[in-house]
This record gives sequence, C-alpha cells and structure tokens, in this order.
Amino acid sequence: MLPGRDFFDALAAAAKAETLPRFRTGLSVVNKLLGGFDPVTEGDRAAETAIRALITEKFPEHGILGEEHGNVGLDREHVWVIDPIDGTRAFISGLPVWGTLIGFQSKGRAVMGLMDQPFIGERYFADGTRAWYSGPDGERQISVRDCGSLADATLFTTSPHIFSGDDLAKYRSVEEKVQLFRYGCDCYAYVLLASGHVDIVVENNLKPYDVGALIPIIEQAGGIITTWDGGRPENGGNILAAGSKAVHAEAMKLLSGK
Repeated sequence: MLPGRDFFDALAAAAKAETLPRFRTGLSVVNKLLGGFDPVTEGDRAAETAIRALITEKFPEHGILGEEHGNVGLDREHVWVIDPIDGTRAFISGLPVWGTLIGFQSKGRAVMGLMDQPFIGERYFADGTRAWYSGPDGERQISVRDCGSLADATLFTTSPHIFSGDDLAKYRSVEEKVQLFRYGCDCYAYVLLASGHVDIVVENNLKPYDVGALIPIIEQAGGIITTWDGGRPENGGNILAAGSKAVHAEAMKLLSGK
C-alpha cells in the first residue's frame, strides 16, 4: 500500500506542531560541525521524531532516511526521506524560507514529496503524477515556466559561499550569464522554480534528504533536476534544477566542464 495525500498532510501537521512553536523564540542551537557551523535545533530533532513515529506505526515495512536520527532499511522497496527543517540557518534567523521536507521513494526513485512552510501557510506536494500548491492563494496545480535561454533566466542558490575551488568557478560561469540571481532560500527556491517563478537552481554538496522531497515536486511540475553531470539526483551531490530542457542544457554544459 502506498501513502495518500492525507498521510503526507498528517506528517506535515505533526512536524508543524514541533517546529512552529519554536520559530522566532530564541531557541537553543547546537553546532554539529567541528571547525565550521552546521546548526541543529530541538525543533529539528522533535519534528523528525514525530514524523518517524507516524511512519513506523502506519508503514512498519518501509525504510527511513532521516537527517537527525539515522537510517533504517534503506534497501527496502519503499523508503521515506526526511529533512525536518531544511534551512535551519534561516529558521534560527527568523526568516520564513525554511521548510519541512518529506519525500517518498519507490525502488530507489523519488516518486512523491511534500514541502511545508507552516509559518506562511504554504504547502507544495507531488502526488506521483502532478505537483500542487496550497496556501493563502488557495489550491492549484503548479508548473514550471520556460524562459527561453540562460540569458533570460532567474537563478537561485543558497549562497556563493557554499562553493569553493573549481565548483565556485563553474557556478560563477552560470551566474554571470543569467538575467537575475538571488541568494538564501534553501528548499523554497526549488518550489518557486516548480511554481514557475524562477528558472534555475544551482547548489553543491547536498545530502539525499536535502533533495528527496523536492525531486518529484520539480519533475511533476514539468521541470528537470539532475546532478551537474546529468545523473539522477536522489543521492544528492552537486544539483542543478531548471524549468526547461534548453536552460538545463546550457547550464549543465558550463557546470560539467564538458
């Protein structure tokens, strides 16, 4: 049995009950990275615990890949991919562009996904065929746009500071060709792309839980998401998402160095 939208909504509600009361409250932050800054909050951990409890109760035979509490059964046919707060830096800064990411894989392929931003009340969902928005503007099916070429594109990335060395040079080669670039939206950038508001997202060194829920949202909105060399993105890595094949191809040529 596969999950329905009602179950995804229940998972999002369980996460919201843990994250939203802690947003903009000056909560404590723990740094996970020695020699750098990789923050985690009690909201991250509590939200993932709540999500996993519901999955384990409803689908005990499914695997779970999570950011905060480890992995179970990754070799199983069905695997959930959880990032309880994607954009923790935004969360601790009071910026409402973080989101709860809940993805669902079947036989290693991302097929369903949800991104929930509970503070502004927006939810994006891929049901296996189509992608949807629900929020202050009501509910509607969403789709990407075709801006025509890289020169006419709006690009998002978390920050140029995430790139270094050769990756930075490749990223800059894309940025210098687009019409407009903006920084700092984490998962929200990908759903803006799926909704037809921006055209390209470029990031690197992502984990599977950073993209697991976003892959089906973009693909089922008509977009393309791959690694920089054109491979499947389920395992993370260097990620390129675009609203059209032409823009994706232009950017990939620059990012792959081929």
